[in-house]
Amino acid sequence: QVQIVESGGGLVQPGGSLRLSCAASGIIFSVYAMGWYRQAPGKQRDLVATITSGGSTDYADSVKGRFTISRDSAENTVYLQMNSLRPEDTAVYYCNIRGGNRYYWGQGTQVTVSS
Repeated sequence: QVQIVESGGGLVQPGGSLRLSCAASGIIFSVYAMGWYRQAPGKQRDLVATITSGGSTDYADSVKGRFTISRDSAENTVYLQMNSLRPEDTAVYYCNIRGGNRYYWGQGTQVTVSS
């Protein structure tokens, strides 16, 4: 079965950096896009960044210039480099992979930005 595992979250001070990784195991057909979403307590799960199979990227306005999404050549791993972190970036970050009309989600990794 398909399993999505995120890693790299943790506690970081404002202005610091973290690099999240998302590794997919199992077979996913027709991968279209991979992305990161986040959900803060009491809020909706929002898009952070996505990258398509063609390499096109999209970012939420709140993270532009600070976060960078990337993937490996096999498109089985996606990363999120987060720089200049702010307290408002605190959330559970979820990896998502779209394969055909299916969406695969990880369990999430906690990112806490606090001094």
